[in-house]
Amino acid sequence: MTLEQSLRQRSDSTCELCGNNDNLNVYEIPDSPEEVLLNSILICDICNDQIEDPEKIEANHWRCLNDSMWSTVPAVQVMAWRMLSRLKAEGWPQDLLDMMYMADEVKDWAKAGIQEEKAENAIIHKDSNGAVIEAGDTVVLIKDLNVKGSSLTAKRGTAVRRVSLVHDNAEQIEGKVEGQQIVILTKFVKKV
Repeated sequence: MTLEQSLRQRSDSTCELCGNNDNLNVYEIPDSPEEVLLNSILICDICNDQIEDPEKIEANHWRCLNDSMWSTVPAVQVMAWRMLSRLKAEGWPQDLLDMMYMADEVKDWAKAGIQEEKAENAIIHKDSNGAVIEAGDTVVLIKDLNVKGSSLTAKRGTAVRRVSLVHDNAEQIEGKVEGQQIVILTKFVKKV
């Protein structure tokens, strides 16, 4: 039995990430400990294109990971974890990552690919003191901020919980202040 046949049998001829039945191909997971059946998954062209080219990522397509992250196949868990980590700035993937359970060695495997990816795409968000801000962190405003397009003034000392990162601008984060989602410059916040 070929690798593709084995994967089709394991996945019931569906994409192991999104469940699509069309245009399925073998995807060998980068940074895998070994090159065997256990380190490959069967995925559709849509998932493959978005994994390979971060510019093509459509966050809503990956809501399917809500189901596939519970797969018993370690390779599927690894790719689900990596994609959720890549999308953390969206907000909802962080909730899924917090719920996700993986054995320690599987999580180490998943992290191996992310660390290499982070080094390549290094947009780092830092607060006014130079501390690195990550999605889901809590920050405090260090100055009163007038919110454009609103009569709201975000007061100094206001805590902004579960911030999201603006993925293409290291100087901006997003968060809710008094129920309103706003963009905040990182130079006006301090990480808690």
